Amino acid sequence: MPATDFLNVLDGIRLYVNPSRTMIVLTGGEPLVRKDLEFCGAEIHKKGFPWGIVTNGFGLTPERFLALLNAGLRSITVSLDGLDATTHDWFRGKTGSWEKAVNAIRMIAVTPNLVSDVVTCVNKRNISDLSKMRDLLVDLGVKNWRLFMVFPKGRAAGNDLLKLSDKEFVQLLEFIKETRLQGEIKASFGCEGYLGDYELEVRDTPFFCHAGVHVGSVLVDGSISACPSLRADYIQGNIYKDNFMDVWNTKFQIMRDRSWTKIGKCASCKSYKNCLGNGLHLRDEKTGELLCCHLEKINNL
Repeated sequence: MPATDFLNVLDGIRLYVNPSRTMIVLTGGEPLVRKDLEFCGAEIHKKGFPWGIVTNGFGLTPERFLALLNAGLRSITVSLDGLDATTHDWFRGKTGSWEKAVNAIRMIAVTPNLVSDVVTCVNKRNISDLSKMRDLLVDLGVKNWRLFMVFPKGRAAGNDLLKLSDKEFVQLLEFIKETRLQGEIKASFGCEGYLGDYELEVRDTPFFCHAGVHVGSVLVDGSISACPSLRADYIQGNIYKDNFMDVWNTKFQIMRDRSWTKIGKCASCKSYKNCLGNGLHLRDEKTGELLCCHLEKINNL
């Protein structure tokens, strides 16, 4: 997408929101593959919006990082999915990824006035290394660490190495709980999934899927959607034929009225009022059925 097409959308949004209180996050894919990322960031900054990126860190050289900071970069998230290259590079599918990610994290952790965190997708190959990963991140100076599971769609749906058993999932939550009590680094479970009694023991605020309520997105083809993790069924329009704010104000009902999610196992669940059907990205596009229930995984033990 040409940068000007997205920037035009921001001009329309500025008429309805306070830009300084509206965060723009550039994600992907990998935002650093854009050669004009610094230009994009600088223009977003000029329009008054704070902006950030989610990155694998592979292309974040010291020179590029400085250029992004000069363009107004306010927040950055880097993925680290293993203690060493063996696990991280396997997960990322690219040799050298771990070293690049660690170098990026090292730079970011010592940069003042920058909101940052590290995210880790926990799987069968790295779950036994979490304590050592914690030590590594503490040594690197990282303050915030988010951990989560891969969601069972696309290629991940058929890869058992990426899935945690019920026992392993509870092990992950206990690890986060323990790490928070230790206080050396602020660990938290990702934004997906209602966790019952674990809720405020492993995250700061109770679960709520913000897709289409507090989060909107423009995808690479111009599609207007919500959380980028959502698939085609949730697309509400397209910037090449629709005004973003008109769509935001008149559509998105499927995300704002979630009564349709009370089917299958959710229909009789006593925790539905707290969960509202879990994250929308965890529902089957064709049937609407829930693909993964975090509370069920906890209660199975």
